[in-house]
Amino acid sequence: MTVHFHPDRLLAGETVLERLAHDGVYRSQFETGTSNGGLTAHPGGDRWRWESRIFTGAYDDSPPAGRPKYGALNFRRRRVGAAPRFGSAHLRLAAHTLARTTFCYPDSVFEPTHFGVASRLSTLVTLADTDTHDPLDDYIEAQVHGPLDLATDVEAVVLDPSYRGTPVDTVAHTLPCPIEWHGGFTLTTTELRRHPDYRGQEFVDLGVSIADAGRLDPRIVGLAARTGDLQALKRVWHYVARFGTPELAHPPEDRRRQ
Repeated sequence: MTVHFHPDRLLAGETVLERLAHDGVYRSQFETGTSNGGLTAHPGGDRWRWESRIFTGAYDDSPPAGRPKYGALNFRRRRVGAAPRFGSAHLRLAAHTLARTTFCYPDSVFEPTHFGVASRLSTLVTLADTDTHDPLDDYIEAQVHGPLDLATDVEAVVLDPSYRGTPVDTVAHTLPCPIEWHGGFTLTTTELRRHPDYRGQEFVDLGVSIADAGRLDPRIVGLAARTGDLQALKRVWHYVARFGTPELAHPPEDRRRQ
């Protein structure tokens, strides 16, 4: 299983990776107030409502720290992780966390009716494997119950090579888990311009405007996120994640979530 994040996004004056290093645990969006998807993790919000429905109210009165942490089952064994739409970096979880993880397909944003546990995943894998979907939606959602301790529950933090030799690299070496590097995301502006209908021409234009020497990668998008519109840059990141790695290079299908 993989839990995705953007290592250089700011959270209360420090980067997400710095917060992970300081806390030693991965926190849910109910604790941080941030998300790489929707921003509805609050009482009465969509994320709260989805959890109430899926878990029949079990977490309705739970403190933020007690709520599930979200990841994805990497059933396709991609080096970039199961769900890169949520970040270029990921935590690869230790096998023992499967025993306290539930799964659904599709993502809970779609209010699914198909659920599973580690010992009964074949139906979900078949559904995901035969569905028609955008490659960024090609994952089985995982809800990890209980804490995620970086020292005991994480096999490795896996980073994009654009962060080699940067402060992200330095901070990563202070984590209580091994560091690995995947193959990387790189998108040229030439390729970006070929897909105006994917997220919209305005996001193509934004991507071109922040590109460095005609290319985009996670570090470049992260630098723009320091001062730019995070929701708009999220769409730019979707372009980089979708078209910037051969692991997601097969043609887009029918269902696309913006």
